[in-house]
Amino acid sequence: MKAYKIGVLPGDGTGPEVVNEGLKVLEAAASKFDFKYELSHYDFGGDRYLKTGETLSDSAIEEFKQLDAIFLGAIGHPNVKPGILEQGILLKARFALDQYINLRPVKLYPGVDTPLKDKGPDDIDFVVVRENTEGLYTGCGGFLKKDTPDEVAIQTSINTRKGVERCVRYAFEVCKTRNKTKNLTLCGKTNVLTFAFDLWERAFNEVGKEYPMITTDYAHVDATCMWMVKNPEWFDVIVTDNMFGDIITDLGAMIQGGMGIAAGGNINPEGVSMFEPIGGSAPKYTGQNIINPLAAIAALQLLLEILGERKAADSIEQAIMYVTGEKLESLAAGKMGYSTSEVGDLVAERLSK
Repeated sequence: MKAYKIGVLPGDGTGPEVVNEGLKVLEAAASKFDFKYELSHYDFGGDRYLKTGETLSDSAIEEFKQLDAIFLGAIGHPNVKPGILEQGILLKARFALDQYINLRPVKLYPGVDTPLKDKGPDDIDFVVVRENTEGLYTGCGGFLKKDTPDEVAIQTSINTRKGVERCVRYAFEVCKTRNKTKNLTLCGKTNVLTFAFDLWERAFNEVGKEYPMITTDYAHVDATCMWMVKNPEWFDVIVTDNMFGDIITDLGAMIQGGMGIAAGGNINPEGVSMFEPIGGSAPKYTGQNIINPLAAIAALQLLLEILGERKAADSIEQAIMYVTGEKLESLAAGKMGYSTSEVGDLVAERLSK
């Protein structure tokens, strides 16, 4: 029987509430699909920072490296300046653990409303593979003559051949494994960012020669946004850099029904990966038992898929689709027709049948 060591970071706001429901489903999945797990809980987040001034310790990073996966609730506290927790916890973990892939399934589930006219679940089902440790997010840059009329601010996008190629190769593998239309789209801006995306395009074309079963195409990021709205069915897998990936995945969350259903993974295929719901900590709903936990449950489903527990992951997804299609009145907090814990119960019960 396989056994997994899973780190749990409930985080801030409603994070602990949705994580609890994810763990409820994990327990049901382990019982049904015959695997074991051991949880290690960590309290990094806004409350700890306000008490101790600590975000994410180096010793915790070393502990993380011994885990099989990390399940994250949410980061963001109303009494902490924006950026401190995000950089000190999320980005620090991503960079320290070399989680160089951000994996974002964009899938519309039955019963979930999309703002796109005449589009349904058959039309919205693709994956975005975003480079996760380079680009504009490396923090390379600085100020000259700060706070003067002559101030200059420079932010540099770092793109390495190694970083780009491993991201592109991962995207080809995702496309191959999905076995849908077997089409991979490179999203960039070759007509303006002529250096960075020259590298991306060359790596994309060269790696593509190793995957003759996959068709490839290219779209500027602005065109990608347009087609995601007008013809989302055109996409199977999209690969792109850190900044553009950040933007188009939020657009993807909206067309799949909102942040309440969107989940993602920060992936190191050779190491430890971290999985999270895309929505924030939603502090105004904290403790009310009305927040939608499905994004966290979907993140748990993605965690199991990456660990290789595909039957469990597929069954969780089917349970989520049953709940969205047959049970919930809405995905919005307080309007689901069920409480947070009741939605978790519905998924776990369906999974167990």
